[in-house]
This record gives sequence, C-alpha cells and structure tokens, in this order.
Amino acid sequence: MPIVTTAETPRTLRLLNKTDFPGWLDQLPPAIAAWVRDHGFEAAPARKLVLPGETGGIAGAVIGSRGDGFADGAAAASLPPLDWQIEGECTEAFGLGFLMEQYRFDRFRQKKTVSPNPRLVIADTALKARLEAINGGISLARDLINLPANHLNPQGLEDEARTLAEAYDASITVISGEQLERDFPAIDVVGRAAESPPRLIDMRWGETGPMITLVGKGVTFDSGGLDLKPSSAMEMMKKDMGGAAITLGLTRTIMALGLPLRLRVLVPVAENAVSDKSFRPLDVIETAAGIPVEVGNTDAEGRLILADALHLATSEEPELLIDFATLTGAARVAVGTELPALFSNDRALSAEFVEAGDAAGDPLWPMPLHQPYERFLDGGHTALSSTGASRYGGAITAALFLQRFLQKPVPWAHIDVMAWNLASRPGYPKGGEAMGLRAALRLVEGKL
Repeated sequence: MPIVTTAETPRTLRLLNKTDFPGWLDQLPPAIAAWVRDHGFEAAPARKLVLPGETGGIAGAVIGSRGDGFADGAAAASLPPLDWQIEGECTEAFGLGFLMEQYRFDRFRQKKTVSPNPRLVIADTALKARLEAINGGISLARDLINLPANHLNPQGLEDEARTLAEAYDASITVISGEQLERDFPAIDVVGRAAESPPRLIDMRWGETGPMITLVGKGVTFDSGGLDLKPSSAMEMMKKDMGGAAITLGLTRTIMALGLPLRLRVLVPVAENAVSDKSFRPLDVIETAAGIPVEVGNTDAEGRLILADALHLATSEEPELLIDFATLTGAARVAVGTELPALFSNDRALSAEFVEAGDAAGDPLWPMPLHQPYERFLDGGHTALSSTGASRYGGAITAALFLQRFLQKPVPWAHIDVMAWNLASRPGYPKGGEAMGLRAALRLVEGKL
C-alpha cells in the first residue's frame, strides 16, 4: 500500500525552493552541509537528494520544489523504498502526484519487474481515504484504456461495468439484441458488424441529493468501418473507449467517496468493425430521438452512439449532464493531446468547469458551440448529416450534432478528450489517461 497512516521510522521529506535553500543549508551540521554541496544540490525543481544519518543509512531527503504539489509528489515517488513523511502539511495534490506516478500497467509482461516502492505516511485518515478513492478511479480508467481490444471487447467492457456495480451495490441494466435495435438503433448500426455485439449499459447509484448523469463513449476498437483508417491512425484505436473508461473511473471515485447524490451512468458500447453488416457512407439511419441521420463518414461513429445515449439521458432532467468521448481529431489539432476540449450549452457551467479543472490541476479548455455552424449539419443530401459539409471546425460541428439529441436543455458539458499520454511526464506515464476526471469530480462536489 503506497499510503499508510503510521510507520515505525518514517524519514522526513522536505520540499525546498531556491530562495529558502541558502538559509536551510546554513543550519545543517557541517558534515551534512558538505554532503549537500558535494552532490551539487541547489534545490532546482524536481532534483532530489537523500540525506545520511549519523550512524549510516538514510535520515531523510530534500526535493527541489516546483511550487506545484502534484509535480513535487510525483518526484517523491522515486525516492528509496522507505516510509516518508512530508515536513508540514501533505496536500491532496502532493498525495495524488505520489500515487499517480507509481502506476504501472504490466499485465502482459512475462517477466514483471517487481520492485518495492516508497510509502507516504499520512496521519489524516480522511485525506488518505480520499486519495485512494481518486487514485482508484484514475487507475481503473488507465487500466481499461491500456487493455488491448482482444481483451476488452464490448462484452469485456460490460463485464467490467458489472464488477464495478457489484462492488458498490449499484443497479445495472444492459440493453442489447432486439431491444437495442428497436430502441437505440444508432448504437446497433455502429456495432452490428462486430463479432461481439453492441449494447447500452445503464447504471444507477445513490438515493438522495442532486441527480448527476455521466455518459461515456465506449467504442472498444475503431477500424473506421468502411471508411477504413490507415494503419498509422488505427494503431491506438483500442483507446477509443477512453470516454467510457473515464466515466467508469469517475463513477468508481464518486461511489468510493460516498457522495450524496443520485448518479446515472450511460455507456453505449460498440466495436466499429468491417463485415457484410457494416453501415455505409451516406446511409440514412434511425436514432432513438426519431431523427434520421445521413452518415457522412463511417469513421465518425462515436457521435452516433452518443446521440442515442444523450437522448436517453435527457428523458429525465439531471441537474448536470457530462459526457466524455475520444470524439475528434479536430480537437487535438485545436488544443493538442494533453488538454481536453470543453463544450457546454451553459456559459456559467463552462466557466465553473474550467475553474474546477484549474483548481484540481486537471485543466480543460473551453470551446464554442458556434450556432451558425449548424448549417453545415443541415446540408446533408437527404437528412441531418453526421459530419457536416465543411471539413473545418470539426470538433465544434461534432458537439453541435450531439446537442441536437438532447430532449431537454439540461446543463450539459461535452469533453472531447485524447485519453492517452503520448510520452511520460511526471505523474502521467505513457498510455491511457483519465483526463478530465479530477476536474469533473471537483465540479460535481461543488454542486453538493
């Protein structure tokens, strides 16, 4: 366990910036001060130095602070495998950095490198429980995204959702087969070509408090369909269920924290495969909303399954509706791979979400639901186009398409997310990432 409440001999960990470094150095015993100087330590950001004890061994350590608790915690996670207690107050940001840096996905490595990790001593049991709840949700999301598609097909994602529901006594219903085809035809059309059939997962938890609904895009692999992706674009498409993974991770965290709310979770699940059952470009398909849609491109399948799920979500009137989706490459062009794009039909909600993300160290960037671009969607040959006539502003037109399927104008936020770290950085190892989870948690808690 990387966090404990007590330990016999915890070493002291001090965070130090360059301004405070000279005064700290002057107060050290001469032998320790010589040790620090000989190692060339100057409290530069992320630099670490262990300090020797009087009789040998390690007495403590010092880290050059960035002034960023999360980054400092991530740096501390690579200290020697001992028990460490930070000097002064341990913040949530520091604890999360410490935990998230230690994440490893090695399920398929034949020779696992098992090495002991340092442990953080936190006497505050409430903070410890909160950190474990948040990190547990993040780790679940990362694990699901990192799983290859042959180990996490639509049935596998359903199994994961059922396991989660059982662990926290949530109710779960899964719609598939003839009922899915009849009531949620867009989800069925997108996934019917795959060996593992499509489905819609519907979870509920909590009996009192505001109603919060989460929706996550669950395309377990995206070949592009008949508009087949090139191999370079298809390679990482196991992550196309990243929205579902983040949604389930956030769900786990909310339930583990026991937040006083009524939670509904909708995950439309499909694999976009190629077979004689594949849907085609310019097919006109039905949707749960009764709106016929002309398929602009079979590789823009995520918005189709989300359309059915969002329509169902707004058959009720949640106080807050959030969807997560790896929806468009256009969002990545606009804001890069590390910053989710945020769309909302409520400007006050958008501002609250951005503020929550900044406070949580999990930023998002607001994007416009520019209504004049709706004309591109209405320019389909025979019906509402799923992609629109213009190749510009693709993230905006995708969000506008989703908005068409809200039955009621409930407060809604759409997060277009990469869900993947292309390279490792402190606290964020390469691979699946729960982008926006902590921001959404902070936002939800602010509604309670």
